[in-house]
Amino acid sequence: MSKIKRTALVTGASSGIGAAYSDRLAARGHDLILVARRRDRLEELAERLRSIHHIEVEVVLAELSDQQDLATVEAMIAKRPDIEVLVNCAGLGALGLGVSVDQGSVDTLVKVNILALTQLSLAAARAFLERKHGTIINIGSIIGLMPLPGAASYGASKAYVLHFSRALQAELASSDVTVQVVMPGMVRSEFFGGKPTPFPEHLFMSAETLVDSALHALDQGELICFPTLHDPDAWAGFDQARGHLAKELMQNGVPAERYCQALAV
Repeated sequence: MSKIKRTALVTGASSGIGAAYSDRLAARGHDLILVARRRDRLEELAERLRSIHHIEVEVVLAELSDQQDLATVEAMIAKRPDIEVLVNCAGLGALGLGVSVDQGSVDTLVKVNILALTQLSLAAARAFLERKHGTIINIGSIIGLMPLPGAASYGASKAYVLHFSRALQAELASSDVTVQVVMPGMVRSEFFGGKPTPFPEHLFMSAETLVDSALHALDQGELICFPTLHDPDAWAGFDQARGHLAKELMQNGVPAERYCQALAV
């Protein structure tokens, strides 16, 4: 991370992981632009961070599922040369069996978890390339690796975050623009809305511990961060298996032998 005092823009900043990133980036000397829906929470956080860290903090009230609000934030990233870090923390769950979840909640999830993250990441990538440096941090989830009943839309959106971020990493690899994707497990936050969680307590990590781990990983050049992964070889093996499968799928355009009899009939 740059030691020069510059600005970080954090979405979903009013609570949980976003608030923790705001605090930790402020401690590193970054001025902040805090983006979220709840003005009271944002103003309270901004005042606390100004007082503790003696930085400049701007508050931007935005609903990222609204195209006009999203365009406002996108324009800010494009036009503000002081912005050198984007942290995409805003996200929704829409949890429950897919056939039962309210369709409006699923639509909003897609707009925030996928469309807004994509639009802001690409705006930042373009701006940071022009500025010759910058860091994009996208928050995924380990649920993106495991299809989970009751979290179909959420898990799919986080799988998208992982693949999108990795592709962007590859596209920007020769530049000084860094893209990190963080893949948390269970985090103590308002995600479950006060309802009992389906996971045991020992699986949960605090948002602050998550962010400390992810920023330490970033400092070390670790661009895919699984904060709870104790054996890095497990991910390496998973990724190698994925690469092997991709190679097998790209051999030729001929149907697999087990399908040939049916095709002949």
